[in-house]
Amino acid sequence: MKRTLNAALIFIAISSTSLVAIQLFTASTFEGQENEKYHENFENSYNIFALNLPTTMDFAGEAVPLNLIDVREKMDRELLVNTYWQSQTLLLLKRSHRWFPLIEKILEEEGIPDDFKYLALMESGLTQIVSPAGATGFWQLMKDAARERGLEVNNDIDERYHIEKSTYAACAYLRDAKEKFGSWTLAAASYNMGMSGINVQLERQKATNYYDLVLNEETSRYIFRILAAKTILGDPKSYGFNFREDDLYKPLKFKEISANQTIPNLADFAFENGINYKTLKYLNPWMRDNHLPNSSGKAYVIKLPTEPLSAELVNDKEQVANFARSRLDGTDESGEGNTTE
Repeated sequence: MKRTLNAALIFIAISSTSLVAIQLFTASTFEGQENEKYHENFENSYNIFALNLPTTMDFAGEAVPLNLIDVREKMDRELLVNTYWQSQTLLLLKRSHRWFPLIEKILEEEGIPDDFKYLALMESGLTQIVSPAGATGFWQLMKDAARERGLEVNNDIDERYHIEKSTYAACAYLRDAKEKFGSWTLAAASYNMGMSGINVQLERQKATNYYDLVLNEETSRYIFRILAAKTILGDPKSYGFNFREDDLYKPLKFKEISANQTIPNLADFAFENGINYKTLKYLNPWMRDNHLPNSSGKAYVIKLPTEPLSAELVNDKEQVANFARSRLDGTDESGEGNTTE
């Protein structure tokens, strides 16, 4: 009996060991096959390509000397960075569809080459950002430069956020810079470094054009970043960007009204006009507080949407109107007085 039990135990132990060995072997084989399949799929579906540089390029009609080694390598760098920073460049594509028509129109009116829309694009990403140095808006204007070119800048009103007015101010600067340097490329570089900064380097290095200058890292890359944006946005599908027309941000539709007196409460003003405060501020970011002071009787142009920015608002204009009336006369919609603690 004991001999039979021992034999059974030995058989079980050998069988278990064999099963474990088989399992380990097959699991290892399966895992190896999976890894091999994964790497095969990865190699077939994920590729990063070096880019072909254009054979000729220009900025504002001025040739880019791609025959120079450093120029070619700087151009290659910015094309690679902006092509493979896909999320950012796709956002730039979407935003440019909304804002470029407006900017292009003003550039043409002011006699500024169309390529300068890409300068605004690379300055701000066509967003109302503020730099650490205080440069503000689409065109990244500093306070003094903005005021010198006729923009109002204070705690209540900052026209650097006014897309049309800031574009006109940028055009004025660029026209002055072109007159000073005789080159649109140097005018663009001075937008980053300042006219005096570029002038000092031209004299110091006895150079006559941007591509012969040794400059700080930011200004040295500046024109090439603009050129990269121009190249990619000019033919996005060639650089791997695929999108549908509906993916692009549509131009905003609005009407303009004139206000020549103080508006004490912009939220009330918004509701009186059938919109909310957020919509008013979205279309008029130059109004920096919740009121619009106007002791001088100056005529301010305010944009109001002609199509909804919020579906909920349009669907119940009567409710909006009732709410506006309640705000103005101190009663709620039932006609009972509102109280505040």
